[in-house]
Amino acid sequence: MVKKYLFLASRNLKRRGLRSWLTMLGIFIGIAAVVSLITLGQGLQAAILGQFGALSTDKLTITNAETGFGPPGSTAVEKLTEHDLEVISRVSGVDEVIPRLLRPVTLEYNKILGFSYAASMPKENNQIEIVYTSFGAEPETGRLLKKEDRGKVLLGHEFAKTEQFDKPITTGSRVKLQGKDFEVIGILKAVSSFQLNLAIMINEEDMKNLLDIGDEYDFIVAQVAKGADIETVAEAIKERLRRDRGLKEGEEDFSVETPLNTLATVNTILLIINIVVIGIALVSLFVGGIGIANTMYTSVLERRKEIGIMKAIGARNSDILLIFLFEAGLLGLIGGIIGVLIGAGLAFGVSFIVNTSLDLDLFQVSFSPALIIFSVLFSLIIGVISGVLPAKQASKLKPVDALRG
Repeated sequence: MVKKYLFLASRNLKRRGLRSWLTMLGIFIGIAAVVSLITLGQGLQAAILGQFGALSTDKLTITNAETGFGPPGSTAVEKLTEHDLEVISRVSGVDEVIPRLLRPVTLEYNKILGFSYAASMPKENNQIEIVYTSFGAEPETGRLLKKEDRGKVLLGHEFAKTEQFDKPITTGSRVKLQGKDFEVIGILKAVSSFQLNLAIMINEEDMKNLLDIGDEYDFIVAQVAKGADIETVAEAIKERLRRDRGLKEGEEDFSVETPLNTLATVNTILLIINIVVIGIALVSLFVGGIGIANTMYTSVLERRKEIGIMKAIGARNSDILLIFLFEAGLLGLIGGIIGVLIGAGLAFGVSFIVNTSLDLDLFQVSFSPALIIFSVLFSLIIGVISGVLPAKQASKLKPVDALRG
């Protein structure tokens, strides 16, 4: 019996040809939006979380509250100092404290001036090793920067492929930072963090001399001792700094960030983005459902005589109802399948463009069977629901009235 209804429904849809495709347009646009936007949202989440790959679970980042972004340190009113280093190093559970500077600088190469930012490397080799290990630094060419290197810099991966200077920067090249000459000692392999790929690594002493920086730092990384609870250590650092600065709880002019704090904030933002994206896609599906309902109502008016003939030769109300419901369901189902294919194509296309433009295998998309099945079933349900009222109207037509047209 189901085969018969499917045959009749598919034949009627074929007969209406272009109108059927136009009706499905709203459905497969909506489903394509659902699949592509949700998939891209998940890819975006993976890409952004990848930017925090350098945040180890055993490290804390201490900054002053006034420190802004782009880069940290550029908007801080009060800087961290050697005294703060000593205070933090005395906290139980802190194994190592690593001061860092992060400042915008001019970079000149091949007589072309550009802008980037320099990140200082600490003075001790064990601290330098911690920094390198934290973001998996490996040289693509040359070598890593050592504490005894003076007048040398280590560049992020992006500098090896940039066309900004009309000539490639390679290991051994001479560049000017703030007008002073430096030798490129190495270029890093690409990592998941945009910031690190664009960074200029320079020893702390060179950076302080270059930018005339005194006893100040933009942020401090605290290595938590093995076995110590990172949240407990973070609270202890806050308490020690409050006491040292004479501040009450809630009046802190500094912040102590744990990896969990950072990731929780990012996840909250991404959740909001996904909710907005799904809302936009659902609006498209609603419009598609209205299109199906409109087409089915039109079909009922056009096929009144056909309905009358079917009833005259013995078709029951339930038969007429099911034929129209099957037609509406098929419109939703086919639209859903096409929408999934279009959505998959769009997601892969955007991923390919982003990765090609950045020359990184960073933005990856993957499709879960659950999302595909849900999308197709949802479009089927939308189609059936949209066809309920027109189908009921068709099934209630009296044969005499229907034949009269």
